[in-house]
Amino acid sequence: MRAINLANDKKRNAEVGFAALPKKSSVMTVLPDGGARHNVKFLKSTADLDLLLERHGDLKKVGEALIEADPEIDQELVGRFIHRTRKLYLTPDKRIAYRVNLVQVIHNADGSEKERKDVSKSLTNVNVELPIQWSGRQFPKAEAVHKFVFSRKYQIRHTSGLSYDFLYEMAKTLHEANSLMFVGGGKKGNEPIVLTTGGEPYRGFLEGRIDGERYCLILHLTNMEIKPLPAKEATT
Repeated sequence: MRAINLANDKKRNAEVGFAALPKKSSVMTVLPDGGARHNVKFLKSTADLDLLLERHGDLKKVGEALIEADPEIDQELVGRFIHRTRKLYLTPDKRIAYRVNLVQVIHNADGSEKERKDVSKSLTNVNVELPIQWSGRQFPKAEAVHKFVFSRKYQIRHTSGLSYDFLYEMAKTLHEANSLMFVGGGKKGNEPIVLTTGGEPYRGFLEGRIDGERYCLILHLTNMEIKPLPAKEATT
């Protein structure tokens, strides 16, 4: 469970946890014999095979070359099951690149390049000295669901008895108001929320629910606002 530095309406903050809780599908796929299926990863190619692809053009021709001759390929590695992986960037000569600048390329509808710019390298701000704060701007739930597209949601969770009281009061306040509270980073709480370094900036909204002594505090994230279509001009 990741940590988030969160402040309430009284500007008091605490480090609590947050985690995504995906809903499991009620539909389960099985094998022909009724047994449970398991996803696996295997090594499809190595750098040597990539060179063969460049030399022969496609996998079919590579297969024919493997049958007819004995090109250099590590037969001990290709096809092996793998478990943990890590993404690496390579230079044109197949060496590991240690300094990489990511560039975003935007294309026109016809496929031509429209714009080229560096990918944002904004720093994460969910667990830094300045907490994620209440902005004071509330949106009724019925209004918020018609105004924003919420693409992510995380449950805010207590890590101790004191943080339980802290989060319960926040959830109770929002539950009684039947509203979402706009939250954000920075001194005024109006800056976007960035979960990971270089990640997408989001606007955050807190939703609170209570049921007796139980509570649920949800952080909704959005980077898209729903705007009404322009009205068509009347024709005569």
